Amino acid sequence: MERLERCGRRLRASLAAGRVRRRLPWLLLAIVVLGSALKDGDLVPETPLQNKRNPLNVYFVKVAWAWTFCLLLPFITVTTYQFAKSKLLYGRMKSILAVLRRLSALLVGTAVWYVCTRVFMYIENLTGACSTSGKVSEPRRLFDSKQECHQHNGIWNGFDISGHCFLLSYCALMIMEEVAVLEGLSIDQNSKLRVVINALFVSLCFLSMIWVFMFLSTALYFHDFSQKLIGALIGLSAWYGTYRSWYLKPFSPGLPLPNIPLSSKKYGYSR
Repeated sequence: MERLERCGRRLRASLAAGRVRRRLPWLLLAIVVLGSALKDGDLVPETPLQNKRNPLNVYFVKVAWAWTFCLLLPFITVTTYQFAKSKLLYGRMKSILAVLRRLSALLVGTAVWYVCTRVFMYIENLTGACSTSGKVSEPRRLFDSKQECHQHNGIWNGFDISGHCFLLSYCALMIMEEVAVLEGLSIDQNSKLRVVINALFVSLCFLSMIWVFMFLSTALYFHDFSQKLIGALIGLSAWYGTYRSWYLKPFSPGLPLPNIPLSSKKYGYSR
């Protein structure tokens, strides 16, 4: 417990000034540019990360939104309710409504993930063609989708916007925004609730580090530069359009610090 407390305290200290939240978008863009340059210059060493079946990719990145959703769900629930309760903002019923309002950010994130990945698949199918290893004498078959092509052992060549760059950037930025609630949350050091929140907080920070690390892996080993850049820009746009624009408005899931007047939220989240 003491190690967890020390780890949580150090992580909170590094996030308290808002430097990570402010610099992370620029770090992600820099990773795309520099990683692509190293990849195009054949300067990247061979590592297990270039294999798509490496454990981090199979067990984490392939289900990145599920990991992010499952950890943010209890974290947002507990911290929002405790925040409202400790600040005496609402009664019990209104505190529950505040929790449900904040949890709707996860529904928004799910919609963003679903729509964007479907659009990426549509673009790849629209712009692609299938290459098969059939005999020359055999008539060439046309396939309408990447799935059909792969079912016939073909290779689909289309414009494949990097879903990894999109989702990993969006998840990492979303986590950084949500854990900002700890800047204004006061909990008794001997409380069991503090242990739970610390465990969730440390887990989320560790998860965001995995997302940034695998974002770097994608930049170094996979996709063309334009595919990675577009994926990352869409992820950043989804984050900016929600946390830096829509969530500042009254009819929205709101920001993690609900007691700050709306006029000052923009300052607090951009410092």
